[in-house]
Amino acid sequence: MTKKNKSEASTSSKDVNAYLAAIPEDKRATLQKLRRIIKSAAPEAVEVISYQIPVFKYKGRLLVGFGAAKNHCALYGMSYILKMHKKELKSYDTSKGTIRFPAEKPLPAALVKKLVKARIGEMEAAQKSKEKKT
Repeated sequence: MTKKNKSEASTSSKDVNAYLAAIPEDKRATLQKLRRIIKSAAPEAVEVISYQIPVFKYKGRLLVGFGAAKNHCALYGMSYILKMHKKELKSYDTSKGTIRFPAEKPLPAALVKKLVKARIGEMEAAQKSKEKKT
């Protein structure tokens, strides 16, 4: 795995800022809050643009992404985690790995932190399992 230098990370953050600047204000405010929550739950994660949306990478792998669509905002990249927290997510529109929510009803910070930390745990367990096999 290659580490990004500070200028590369800074450029990626600028790209995320540009993405956010281009969306409507209501969704922008919701996603900026979501971005801060994800950063606090995974401070070692690096922001990049991937698949044309902002994503956080953890140890070089996709942790979570977020974005805005015409009628909703979304948090992406957590298929297994969504199954584990199905009860807590019952009031949201979910599909395999995606949580969709209206900008005026953002995901609660505690829930986002819980999901992001669970995703990190899932990734670390997968890495340990992979290391045992080699």
